Amino acid sequence: MANAKQITPSARKRGLFARFLDMVEVVGNKLPHPATIFVLFSVIVAIISHIAAVAGVSVEFNKVDTTTKEVALTTVQAVSLLNADGIRYMFSKAVANFTGFAPLGTVLVAMLGVGVAEGTGLIQALLRKLVLSTPKRLITLVVVFAGVMSNVASDAGYVVLVPLGAIIFLSFGRHPLAGLAAAFAGVSGGFSANLLIGTIDPLLGGISTEAAKLVSTGYTVAPTANWYFMIVSTFLIMILGTLVTEKIVEPRLGEYKGSEKVDLHDLTAAEKKGLNAALISMIIFVVAIVALVAPANGILRNPADGTILGHSPFMDGLVPIIMLFFLIPGITYGGFAGTIKNDKDVASAMGKAMASMGSYLVLAFAAAQFVAYFGYTNLGTILAVKGATFLKATGMTGFPLIIGFIIVSAFINLFIGSASAKWAIMAPVFIPMLMQLGYSPEFTQVAYRIGDSTTNIISPLMSYFAVIVAFAQKYDKETGIGTLISTMVPYSIIFLLGWTIMLVIWSALGLPIGPGAEMYLPGM
Repeated sequence: MANAKQITPSARKRGLFARFLDMVEVVGNKLPHPATIFVLFSVIVAIISHIAAVAGVSVEFNKVDTTTKEVALTTVQAVSLLNADGIRYMFSKAVANFTGFAPLGTVLVAMLGVGVAEGTGLIQALLRKLVLSTPKRLITLVVVFAGVMSNVASDAGYVVLVPLGAIIFLSFGRHPLAGLAAAFAGVSGGFSANLLIGTIDPLLGGISTEAAKLVSTGYTVAPTANWYFMIVSTFLIMILGTLVTEKIVEPRLGEYKGSEKVDLHDLTAAEKKGLNAALISMIIFVVAIVALVAPANGILRNPADGTILGHSPFMDGLVPIIMLFFLIPGITYGGFAGTIKNDKDVASAMGKAMASMGSYLVLAFAAAQFVAYFGYTNLGTILAVKGATFLKATGMTGFPLIIGFIIVSAFINLFIGSASAKWAIMAPVFIPMLMQLGYSPEFTQVAYRIGDSTTNIISPLMSYFAVIVAFAQKYDKETGIGTLISTMVPYSIIFLLGWTIMLVIWSALGLPIGPGAEMYLPGM
């Protein structure tokens, strides 16, 4: 990726926006190593938390309990990290913060399988087949679309598709970081779009239901409440992501001059044999998983209520399923293609995959402390409530209020990564307020999801942000937080504008946003 030293005079002639991105990158990359930055952020959080705690900063608000789904008046005070309790917390929870960091286990476990698939040559062979059979003009569209669709599998896209996007672009002779950016934009920037109902839909719907009951006791927001809008959003994000990648991001990156290469020779007979065997093993594995999930009493369904989405063995076990999805075909391919001889070769491939994650572990430790400190001090919650209160106090109505709500949601998303945690705070404020103006809870939830998705890709507080930086450094050792943010800012801006315009048009046409879910309350 172009770093501060590679920005040419011609690049600076591309206009004000290009110069702004250059400035973000230069300033960001003059900062220390990303791990050091997270340490500095932690120090800043500690200082601010102490000042806020001494000043007695607190907020009172209605909040939906994500476990019991009850709405209760909650008071949250700023908590200092620099008093006796805070210092004890920093020392005693350092290891727990690291081992409990959500992306850590996800990345490492999934990489065991991916490492074998890569080490045996399966991924390289698949990519060569893809390059030889896919029109070049469609590849960006496919990468972004795959990223959007991956959020059905929760966080799997961050671990699998983002690095794969880079490899796919490199296979086509394009800049690998453009592929990484396109996949990241689809996975994270398009988090709320999908053709299918994902894990986040019933979670947000449950919170919205409880917030709506503050006004109408019998109101229910279904998991499918935003489905129609999100189906169309999938194609919107796919098109916008493709345009931003090809018209803004890739031209700015220029030609890739790094050392990473992909061999594009034709497949050998052994490789073709290995691919066929790997495909058969993959089909058998998928059929086995379906057999454990599809029946009403399936072993991987929730034993209590028979559901699949939410907390079921299937959803909770998605990471090891992903690992096996790559591991089994990888071993099968290696056996038939002759790239592995015994179990020692498999273990060696896993070891190499873990060794390549060393820099990520350093980064993850620092990022985990920062994210944990932000939660412990309650600064994120206080910012969210203050932002919601400010918007409510402006007295705006109609679509100016909706647009303001989307912008506030996008801003708060920079500080609280969890979609459900933010919505648990914001729903009891905005759903009743907008119901009084005639807007349905389903519509308010849609507006929130637009803001919640679009700034994921530029927030260092997003738990997988450190993972993406580590993936990018494989292709450019100089890549830092500034480089990644400057690359993703165009996606964030265009997605926010495009999605908001789509919502305005949707409203003007009076279209339903989901099965049985209208934009306005009956009689309004």
